[in-house]
Amino acid sequence: MLIPPSSPWLLFAPLLIVGAATAEGAWLARARGHYDWRAYFASLGDLGLRAAALRLLPLGLGASALSWLYAHRLYTMPMRSVWPWLTLFIGQEFCYYWMHRADHRVRWLWATHSVHHSPNELNLAAAYRLGWTQRLSFGPLVFAPLVLAGFTPTLVGAALALNLLYQFWLHAPWLPRLGPLEWVLNTPAHHRVHHASNPEYLDGNFGGVLIIFDRCFGTFRAARQEVPLRYGLADPQRSYNPLLIGTQEWRAIARDLIAVRSARALFATLFGRPAGRLS
Repeated sequence: MLIPPSSPWLLFAPLLIVGAATAEGAWLARARGHYDWRAYFASLGDLGLRAAALRLLPLGLGASALSWLYAHRLYTMPMRSVWPWLTLFIGQEFCYYWMHRADHRVRWLWATHSVHHSPNELNLAAAYRLGWTQRLSFGPLVFAPLVLAGFTPTLVGAALALNLLYQFWLHAPWLPRLGPLEWVLNTPAHHRVHHASNPEYLDGNFGGVLIIFDRCFGTFRAARQEVPLRYGLADPQRSYNPLLIGTQEWRAIARDLIAVRSARALFATLFGRPAGRLS
């Protein structure tokens, strides 16, 4: 995230989303007779660890670089009409698409992002299991064009925060399809496919608010009636310990680094395709 730790968003939004996830859990437990409360508390633990990490490391590696880039920007964007705001929205969506796509295809980024895909059931609590090691990611550098164009890092961060807040409701598996809106917006139906670990569905539907960039760049995936969605990682997560969940892929990288014998192997281990990502 690019938002300063003092942002009110970081104070009030978690209260709202945790409340909604708790209400959903109680409803599903009553309606279906089952809800994985251990996974719920694992996600809650990840949220707490992430809040602590934000305090210990106020600026991530990528966010620090963006601050430097803004000091050397090419232009200062005036925000006095609707067009700069529309440009920011479309630009942020475009950059988010590529960051999210890289999260799935670059192992260093997947080490954190895989935590979000670790729940074996999709629900609102899974939405805020994002990984507490995200400060190690250079992912935010993908927003560099917006900063160089004159949008402040804080403004870009706020747009990204709203993007992520929009995505919260996409994790409700009980919501229906939305008709014609499915062509333009990222919807719960599209996001369910994104969270599926079936080989047929891997690495698709990377959009935030919009799904149009997936349609443009060939990463759109539609659910197939003959292939039921299976959530979680290719190797299902069995732990409910947020410390272990958050470091699982990092530990795997460390084990692989021990066997590295060349610079090429080192690069592939850190920045190659993650294991199990087939597309």
